[in-house]
Amino acid sequence: MNPLEETGRSTRNIDPCLLVIFGATGDLTGRKLAPAIYNIGKEGLLPANFACVGFARREKSNEEFRDDLKKSISSYSRTQPIDDNFWSTFQEQIFYHKSEFDSDEGYEALAKTIADLDKRFSTRGNRVFYLSVQPKFFPIIVEKLRKFNLIYDVTKETESWSRVVIEKPFGHDLKSAGQLQDDLHKNIDESQTYRIDHYLGKETVQNIMVFRFGNAIFESLWNYKHIDHVQITVAEDIGIGTRGAFYEEEGLLRDVVQNHVMQILSLIGMEPPVSLKASDIHDEKVKVLKSIRPFTEEDFKSIVRGQYGPGFVNGEDAIGYRQEKNVKPDSQIETFLALRLFIDNWRWGGTVPFYIRAGKRLAKRTSEVAIVFKDAPGVLFQEPNKKSEPNVLTLRIQPDEGISMKINCKVPGPSSPLQPVKMDFRYGSYFGQSPPEAYERLFLDFIIGDNTLFARTDEVETSWKIFTPLLEYWAKTPMTFPNYACGTWGPKEADEMIAKDNRTWRKL
Repeated sequence: MNPLEETGRSTRNIDPCLLVIFGATGDLTGRKLAPAIYNIGKEGLLPANFACVGFARREKSNEEFRDDLKKSISSYSRTQPIDDNFWSTFQEQIFYHKSEFDSDEGYEALAKTIADLDKRFSTRGNRVFYLSVQPKFFPIIVEKLRKFNLIYDVTKETESWSRVVIEKPFGHDLKSAGQLQDDLHKNIDESQTYRIDHYLGKETVQNIMVFRFGNAIFESLWNYKHIDHVQITVAEDIGIGTRGAFYEEEGLLRDVVQNHVMQILSLIGMEPPVSLKASDIHDEKVKVLKSIRPFTEEDFKSIVRGQYGPGFVNGEDAIGYRQEKNVKPDSQIETFLALRLFIDNWRWGGTVPFYIRAGKRLAKRTSEVAIVFKDAPGVLFQEPNKKSEPNVLTLRIQPDEGISMKINCKVPGPSSPLQPVKMDFRYGSYFGQSPPEAYERLFLDFIIGDNTLFARTDEVETSWKIFTPLLEYWAKTPMTFPNYACGTWGPKEADEMIAKDNRTWRKL
């Protein structure tokens, strides 16, 4: 059942299944996947008949793997402390399988392990394969799974199902994304493919459609007639940490903007779908992406890219990107990006700028969408030589998820000056609990078979069509880096870019 149609999680039918995590000893498994499985299991949301197999290349016993997961859960789970009574039982459903990703012997042994666990835990042959590995391993893993009949042929009738979950990045550019799709589709059907973008699992992102299409007061204003511009910010105060080798291949545009930001933008800009079916929602998101005005040569020159240098974060010294581990001393990889997009369709008229700002090692960690409305006529309340504040609707994605609205209000007293005030809704304070982690939501969805919150092939390819020309331009246009210090809001050119439109970035 679609998460937007359901009245509560208890209404969702969850089939028995077995989960296999490739790259089970990696950082993502420890920080995100293990805590997600633990929390939804502890809340009774996993199927009663469930087992999990970690697949990786390191030598480990079942007991060592379980101990490693417990340590990770103790460090990263949103619920603390760990429930030892639950864990002592739950860990008996977790196993470890050592193999290289391209080893026939390893997959043959995995097939036997899965068959044994299927009988032992009555998982009915249902299975999910989670590929938490480097993208170069995606095709070979899927090929081996199909070779050993671990993935079912959808053209043949079967009571059991199999699914493959793929972590981003989905390709390196338009050509590689297309090649990856072709390689995968040789062995699995699109209906079996779940491209995971954890931003879509965040409660505020899920709530964008409900907020827009469930509240007539806002949807009637959601167009070029009433909105001046939109700002989307994805800011991190941390650096790249141990991901130096990865970032040298990807950079911020591929890591954050091409996927996270474009998914958010498509939800903000889309038309109402004809129904809440996943296919209808995806159709509208693709229409928005196809309506984005292509970049011109002048646009390329105005887009701001940056790379952080040494500075201070939270009062402590912080090294620059080029001093991070596994980073080239003369690296041309961007860790900051600021740009402007236009949507050429009936709703947005090609006149409402969408400003995007994303970066690493900025002043604080925050992600939000700000809808800035046009000014009211200033004939009544506007003070001489002073412009009134515009109304701003803000959707806070992280941290402290919520929605706020800035309006102008009269200050008590005889002089009657106007002052902006904020109406604020916070998930945690209103509902009495913090929203679940994004991976918890998405784990349940791919087990159920609901791909609403996962990226479809044409979404990925359309997004790459937008940004591949920019990547090609950057490849032949070197920059002088670093150009902003840790703990700041990026290069000064980003402020100059938006100032040319007589606008400013929001203070966060």
